[in-house]
Amino acid sequence: MAISLQKGQKIDLTKGRAGLSSILIGLGWDPVKKSGGFFGFGSSGSNIDCDASVLMLNEQGKIVDQKNVIYFGNKTSKCGSVRHSGDNLTGDGDGDDEQILVDLNKVPAYIHKLVFVVNIYQCVQRKQDFGMIQNAFIRVADASSNNELVHYNITDNFSGLTALFAGEIYRHAGEWKFSAVGQGTKDVSIGDIANRYV
Repeated sequence: MAISLQKGQKIDLTKGRAGLSSILIGLGWDPVKKSGGFFGFGSSGSNIDCDASVLMLNEQGKIVDQKNVIYFGNKTSKCGSVRHSGDNLTGDGDGDDEQILVDLNKVPAYIHKLVFVVNIYQCVQRKQDFGMIQNAFIRVADASSNNELVHYNITDNFSGLTALFAGEIYRHAGEWKFSAVGQGTKDVSIGDIANRYV
């Protein structure tokens, strides 16, 4: 049974789970359905392309190698510990829209934190923001059993914001922990987001 978190809450992932070495981070979202046409018939959501990414940070909170930014254009970290499932262009359908696999045992010792973010591709050109997205979530599962450990439904109103810092895992006292972040920003690309950490 997964533990549901609220914004700002933290939880141990590996403490008491000695066998947990590979985790799956699932991120999901849906476009808000808009009514239109005659009497609301023929309504549909906007085609919004959200992209999940991971930033691998050192103990000072910095990115030391551009290969430590994992996204649809760089699907595997330099060390091989983080792998992106690939780009989902619409967000339609149930369950995870994009997934990231993390082999905790392969994460280099100098990496202290993995930050999971979602941004809207070409948000400026398409005039889109996270006010047009609903049902956003991040979850953590044991990759070997697919047993869900943590689930965080991101329910804040992010109208006008174009990037979402969903959650992060980080080292603490020799264990890995998860933090439910749920923070929106006006960054318009993964490059903008990464520049926060250089």
